[in-house]
Amino acid sequence: MFIYNIKLTHGKLFKTLFTLMIIAGIIICIITVNKILFKSKETINPQNSYEIPTNNYTNILKSVHDDLNTYIGQKITYTGYIYRVYDLKEDEFVLARNMIVSSNFQTVVVGFLCSSENAKNYKDGTWVKITGTITKGYYHGDIPLIEVEKIEETKMPKDELVYPPDNFYIPTSSLLYNKS
Repeated sequence: MFIYNIKLTHGKLFKTLFTLMIIAGIIICIITVNKILFKSKETINPQNSYEIPTNNYTNILKSVHDDLNTYIGQKITYTGYIYRVYDLKEDEFVLARNMIVSSNFQTVVVGFLCSSENAKNYKDGTWVKITGTITKGYYHGDIPLIEVEKIEETKMPKDELVYPPDNFYIPTSSLLYNKS
């Protein structure tokens, strides 16, 4: 049986704890720098599509509008209803959701501008699911435009309303990630 009697004075205890904290700090710094400098360069795979979830819809919408050039070429899938305003082109519509803006459930329409040669086949208010690629469009300035590749009529989802972007949302990447 081994018995160790370790006598630590305040000076030795302080030096030991200080040394351990310095070592832990150095390890954390190395890991952080490694992640920043050597993160893998992810590429957008045009064959895969990111499905936008309802609970993160407005965060993604805001991110794409704020940094459009980063998202050009990304393929997305999402559900909304057809919404048109008078000055859209015949092949354009907004794939919209109603965003709650007050405690008494007042809403505003939010969504991506979409372009599809089949747009005229769908009436305003029709719920559809689209898959398309983010491009740069123009509507009173540069905005995201979804070039629709696939559109299909669907039922209104149970979670039809969306909420404003949260203040705590911090994009972890400049790319939308695939589910797979």
